[in-house]
Amino acid sequence: MTATPPAVSPSRTTCASLLHELQIIWDEIGESDRERDTMLLQLEQECLDIYRKKVEMTRKYRAELHRSLADGQAQIAAIASALGEATSFSRARGTLRDQISAVKPVLEELSLKKQERVKDFSVIQSQIARISSEIAGNGVAGNAGEYAGVDETDLTLKRLGELKSHLEELHKEKALRLQKVNSQVNIIHDLSVVMSIDFFETLNEVHPSLTDQSATHSKSISNDTLARLTALTSSLKQEKQQRLHKLQELGSKLIEVWNLMETPTEERNKFDHVTRLITSSVDGLSRHGCLSLDVIEQTEAEVQRLNVLKASKMKELVFKRQNELEEIYRGVHMDVDSDGARQILTSLIDSGNVDLSDLLSSMDDQIVKAKEQALSRKDILDKLEKCKFAFEEDKWLDEYEKDENRYSAGRGAHKNLKRAEKARILVGKIPSIIENLIARVKAWESEKGVPFLYDKVRLLHIVEEYSAQRQEREEEKRKSREQKRLQEQHATEQEALFGSRPSTKKPLGQSTNANTNFGTPISRRTGTPLGRHGVSAGKERRESGRANMTPVNYVALPKDDSISRRN
Repeated sequence: MTATPPAVSPSRTTCASLLHELQIIWDEIGESDRERDTMLLQLEQECLDIYRKKVEMTRKYRAELHRSLADGQAQIAAIASALGEATSFSRARGTLRDQISAVKPVLEELSLKKQERVKDFSVIQSQIARISSEIAGNGVAGNAGEYAGVDETDLTLKRLGELKSHLEELHKEKALRLQKVNSQVNIIHDLSVVMSIDFFETLNEVHPSLTDQSATHSKSISNDTLARLTALTSSLKQEKQQRLHKLQELGSKLIEVWNLMETPTEERNKFDHVTRLITSSVDGLSRHGCLSLDVIEQTEAEVQRLNVLKASKMKELVFKRQNELEEIYRGVHMDVDSDGARQILTSLIDSGNVDLSDLLSSMDDQIVKAKEQALSRKDILDKLEKCKFAFEEDKWLDEYEKDENRYSAGRGAHKNLKRAEKARILVGKIPSIIENLIARVKAWESEKGVPFLYDKVRLLHIVEEYSAQRQEREEEKRKSREQKRLQEQHATEQEALFGSRPSTKKPLGQSTNANTNFGTPISRRTGTPLGRHGVSAGKERRESGRANMTPVNYVALPKDDSISRRN
C-alpha cells in the first residue's frame, strides 16, 4: 500500500510542504521525471504571475495615493488663490498615508471658508441681479439666498468690495428712478384732474405696478416704464394744450356771436367758465374738470346753435357777394357754375360748420381776384369784339355782293354802299386782326399757364377754326369767280359764232326780291363760330343756296380748370 501523506494544517501549509506532498503523490502515481519537471516549471510560472499581479495592484494603489495627495494639495492651492490668501500648509514628511492625513484637515478648513465666501458673493450678486432686472424691466431675478452664478475662481475680498460698491450705486440709481416715476405719476394725476381723465386706468396702461396699492410688488422703474410715463406726460400736456386752444377758440366765437346778436348777460353767464379761459395760460390751469370733454361738447353745441341763428342774418350778405362775383365772370365770358356755387354756399351756411365772417372775407378775396382776372382778359376781349365785328361785316359783305339788286335805287341803298366800302377795308385787315388776337391769347395762356376760355370753349380753337373756314370760303369764291369767267368767255364765243341771244337779266333798278327797298336782307346771315359761342348769339340760321358753307358743329369743351389740368 502506498503510504498516505500526513494531513497538513492549512494554516501551517508552506510551499515546501506542499511540494513534498506533491512529490509523494507523483511517486505513487509514477510520474516520469520529465513530466515532473514540466509541472514544476508550470508551478513556478503561475507563482510569478501571482506575484506580478500583486505588485501591479500595489503600484496602482501607490499611484492613487500620490494622485489623491496631489489633488488635495492642488485644491488647497486653488482655494487659497481664489480667496486671495497665502496658506501656511507645508508638505509633511513620512509615508503617503501620513501626508494625506496632514492635507485633509487643511483642505476641509479652506473649503468651509470658501463656502462662506461664496454665500457672501451670492447674496450681493443676487441683489445686484434683482435691481438690475428691475431697471431693465425683466421682473425679479430670484431670491437673495440663491446662488447667482458666483465665479468661484475669484473670491477675493477686493472683488467682494467691488460688488458691494456696484450694489450701492444700483441702490442710488433705483432711488433716483423711483423719484422720477413718482414725479411723472404726480404730473399725470394733475393733468387727469384738469381734463377729467380716469387716472388709474390711464396709469395702468403704462404698468400695472404703478396702480398696485397692496405694496406687494415695487413700482416698475425700468427704462421702458420711464419712457412710457414720459410719453404719456407729453401726450397729456399736448392734449391739455389742444383742449385749451379749442375752448379758447370756442369762447372767442361765443363772444363774437353774442356781440353780433346782442345776447343778454344772463345767457352769457352760463358759459362764463369757458370765456374766462381765453386769457388763461396752459400752465396756470388747475381747476378740476375745466378742460373736460363734456365742457368742450357743451360749448360746441352752443356755438353750433348760435351759428344757426346767425346764419339767417348773414345768408343775405353771402348771396349778394355771390351775385356780384357771377356778374364779373359773366361780363368777361368766363364759365361759372352758379347753381353749384349756390348749393355749396347753402350747405355751408346750413351746416353751421363755417364762420360766416370768414366766408364773407373769402368771397371778398374771390371778388378781388375775379376783377384782376377780368382786367387781364379785357385787352383780349376788346380785340375779340373787334374781330367779331369784322367777321360780321365780312359775312354781310359776302351776302351783299351776291345780291344782284344791290345797285337799285331803293331806300337805304346809299347807306349799304357806304357800309360795303368800309366793310371791304375792314375785311382786308381781318388776317392781321386774327394774327394779333392769336398772338395776344397765346401770350396770355403762356403767362397764366391755363387756356383762355370763352364761354367754356378755348378761344384759340374758335378763332383758328373760323380762320380756316374763311380761307376755304375765299377759295370757293375764287373758284366760283373763275368758273363764272369761263362761262362768260364761253358765252361770248357762242355769241360770236351764232349771234346774240335775248338777255335774261332784268333792267337795272328792278328786282324780284320782296325786300329790295331794305337793301341786303340781314336776316339771312349765318352764325359765325364766335357768334355761336358768344353771349349774345342766338340760334343758328341756315343760309339758303350755300350747302358748301354748312356751320361747324362744336363739341362742348370742359371748363377752365379741367382743361388746365389736362394741359
